[in-house]
Amino acid sequence: MLGSAKERPAQYDSDSFFTLCNYEQVLRDFLSIERVRWDLIILDEGQRIKNWEAKTSRVIKALKSPFALVLSGTPLENRIDELFSVVEFIDDRRLGPAFRFFNRHRVVDEKGKLLGYKNLDELRKKLKPIMLRRTRKMVIKDLPPRTNQILRIPPTEEQLELQKGHRQIIQTIIQKRYLTEMDLLRLQKALLMCRMCADSTFLVDKEPPGYSSKLKELDQLLAQLMAEEDRKVVLFSEWTTMLNLIEPILERQKLEYVRLDGSVPQKKRQGLMHRFQKDPACRLFITTNAGSTGLNLQAANTVINVDLPWNPAVLEQRIGRAHRMGQKRPVQVYLLVTENTLEENLLATLSAKHELFQAVLDPDSDTTRVDMATGMEELKRRLEILLGEKPDAAEDESMRAQVEKEAEALAKKEKIAAAGGNLVGAAFAFIGEMFAANEETDEMTQLTGAFKSKLSDCMEKADDGTLKMTIALPDETFLDNMARSLAQMVSVGRK
Repeated sequence: MLGSAKERPAQYDSDSFFTLCNYEQVLRDFLSIERVRWDLIILDEGQRIKNWEAKTSRVIKALKSPFALVLSGTPLENRIDELFSVVEFIDDRRLGPAFRFFNRHRVVDEKGKLLGYKNLDELRKKLKPIMLRRTRKMVIKDLPPRTNQILRIPPTEEQLELQKGHRQIIQTIIQKRYLTEMDLLRLQKALLMCRMCADSTFLVDKEPPGYSSKLKELDQLLAQLMAEEDRKVVLFSEWTTMLNLIEPILERQKLEYVRLDGSVPQKKRQGLMHRFQKDPACRLFITTNAGSTGLNLQAANTVINVDLPWNPAVLEQRIGRAHRMGQKRPVQVYLLVTENTLEENLLATLSAKHELFQAVLDPDSDTTRVDMATGMEELKRRLEILLGEKPDAAEDESMRAQVEKEAEALAKKEKIAAAGGNLVGAAFAFIGEMFAANEETDEMTQLTGAFKSKLSDCMEKADDGTLKMTIALPDETFLDNMARSLAQMVSVGRK
């Protein structure tokens, strides 16, 4: 829907077969839209109404039609409220009134704090008649191959030094037993600064020229990709300032591109998409997360994530602009990650499974209850991951195979070590029985204590209580002598 505020009301009430408009237009033109008797209302990106208390949700759900359809890739993540809000638009009686729904499915403590969700089998049964779910597993055979590649980039000393102070602030705050509203605000800012440091120091201190090893890596990557004639690239960054820093690289390489961010008016976005899709010379589409939803960029066969979003669902939405139904070519996905920064630890959260999502929406699930960490506990848990050690996620498929191979080898060594311990223990137990004295003398007690003390110096105690002793033998002859000596002792004992 285009045109001025005076022109649009007539367009809504026309004889057109269908009318297209975005959520923001519905808010502005609600009085004109609600007067029309719609036969069917379709909501794309239905997660826009998952906050049932938001103004957008209330206005959209005030529209009436005999039939309704909601399309969404993320109807809920960790709060069942989100699903309730979306379903309420389809059928406001399906899940009953909110107070009864939450009482039936929420688990809370005596203070009303959310502990988890229950009776999820009943919820799945109510959703079944109105929900059609297509999982990625179901459609993957219809999609072209997708390759993910993580590019780990060493930071500059300036980047490390700048983020160090902000990490200390985060560490200090999360060690507190209780967090105030001011603590949460400081925490939010420090996390943001750490993520920005991973891109460039200029995003944090605004002091030119800024230090960024990531921009140098991106310069080389783009030169390499654009040397291939069939490359079309969509590039995402969280921040418009980072796009500002990237543009000089594109101009220096004389690359034609279009840019989309939140400042671009809605009526101009279609023109940007059309140029990228149809103009062979325009091979690069750079955007913030404003381009991660609602855009069809199948002309692209490469997606570059200059930085990682906080929410893993946003990362999939970015990639889904190019890797989607109708795409004919393989899609290459790059994730640029600055090493030894909070951004690298963020990788550990990207593959997190949304247990609640599966429990509610998977018809084959037999889960009836999901326990949730409290908000503060969950926040601290995530921050501990982000401030923790480098995640062990494989960089690519070959690295993953190497990790699995090393794990198998380690397990085999542990098994051999345990078998060897059992063998040696059995041998000495047998020898002890052969030379057992009728009574324990003081000399025997002292010798036993001395031997135990010396043996203890050669051993380590594991977390599970097992004792481990590592020894190095000069050569195989030494092993032969040990085995022969044990055999002789056993033989003498039997005689």
